[in-house]
Amino acid sequence: MAALARLSRRALATTFSSATYHRRLPLLLSRTFSSETAAASSSSPSTKAIPITESMDRVKWDYRGQRKIIPLGQWLPKIAVDAYVAPNVVLAGQVTVCDGASVWNSAVLRGDLNKITVGFCSNVQERCVIHAAWNSPTGLPAETSIERFVTIGAYSLLRSCTIEPECIIGQHSILMEGSLVETHSILEAGSVVPPGRRIPTGELWAGNPARFVRTLTHEETLEIPKLAVAINDLSKSHFSEFLPYSTVYLEVEKLKKSLGISI
Repeated sequence: MAALARLSRRALATTFSSATYHRRLPLLLSRTFSSETAAASSSSPSTKAIPITESMDRVKWDYRGQRKIIPLGQWLPKIAVDAYVAPNVVLAGQVTVCDGASVWNSAVLRGDLNKITVGFCSNVQERCVIHAAWNSPTGLPAETSIERFVTIGAYSLLRSCTIEPECIIGQHSILMEGSLVETHSILEAGSVVPPGRRIPTGELWAGNPARFVRTLTHEETLEIPKLAVAINDLSKSHFSEFLPYSTVYLEVEKLKKSLGISI
């Protein structure tokens, strides 16, 4: 009987210890693996995470991709082949930029309601805003028409006005609906032309509202188209450096070269 009791206690202890071992086996394995991984990482410095630093010679390109040409309905802006339109200009709707014309940085030409035309060898300088209304209260054409050899100074605002050939519009000028600037005229900087106002040919106007100052001399009228031609020549140097399809292809070629892919 005593021998039978000893065998029973030994079998019960063996069963209990094996069940406990099987329950604790996953925990023991996880602790073992984690301790081995920590020891390996501390003993081998080559396996540490290496911070990624950007190369100093890498060009930082701007991929925001502002849309320059914005079609509206059936209307798509039209740009002549030799016209210069800066990369960050916005042309929307019924806009036509004729031969030799130039539209400079940050200008906005919004032809969503009516036509906007920039004539031959004319220029619209930085941050100008040109718009056209549905109709004009004066009964004159509501489209905005800038004819040939016209210089529009920076920060000017034009809305449903007509500017005849060989005129200069000074910086920060405002031309309201139905206003008309006849040929060989100059509008001084900061002038405001009220709706329906007509500036006769060969005169200099200035002020808010714009008033007659004096009649231009013959030599001054000859200088007006020369200014437009000079700005046109300047735009050619910008045009030669301007890439209309961005410079992403340079990054692609650089990546192909680094990977040993034939370009």
